[in-house]
Amino acid sequence: MKKDLDSHNWFMNYFDLYKKSLFDSSIFESLALLSSEWEKTSSNNGKVIFMGNGGSAAMASHCAVDLTKNAGVRAINFNEADLITCLANDYGYENWMSSSIELYADPSDHVVLISSSGSSPNIVNAAKKAKELDLYLTTFSGFDINNPLKKYGDLNFFVDSSAYNIVEMTHHIWILAAVDKIIGSAFYSAN
Repeated sequence: MKKDLDSHNWFMNYFDLYKKSLFDSSIFESLALLSSEWEKTSSNNGKVIFMGNGGSAAMASHCAVDLTKNAGVRAINFNEADLITCLANDYGYENWMSSSIELYADPSDHVVLISSSGSSPNIVNAAKKAKELDLYLTTFSGFDINNPLKKYGDLNFFVDSSAYNIVEMTHHIWILAAVDKIIGSAFYSAN
């Protein structure tokens, strides 16, 4: 079978886009701090609240489950259609996340907001609410380094890319790396 050089080169160039974010050792200290903050939240009987839109919401669900089940740190997300539609109907779509935080957050909780652009109004309003309630806030964003979400985080992770999948998958890998740091290994039983 003849090698398709155009496809080969396309994928080589595509995966090179990940090298800048994933293999930059300057992120390691921040990831260690994130793991430590999650452990501190747990020791203070708090929980980690993950939120995002679209692909970031799916990531929030996955990471909340892994942090809880595998790392022993209680974590939740708000991806239930009935909750979203109820709060969006009553308070506006731009406020459903901030309303969720107001209704469910406890003083020792840690909020994690994930947004590729860092400019979705519901995410930015959730960040404002987290700060108003004096909750520890970690943000994951991309696209524009001066995005509004980064203004509110106690700890900010930024992917210098405007490609959605590069930003989202880098966020996902970073978050799960922080989970695995708490576990102490990348190798563990799913049971």
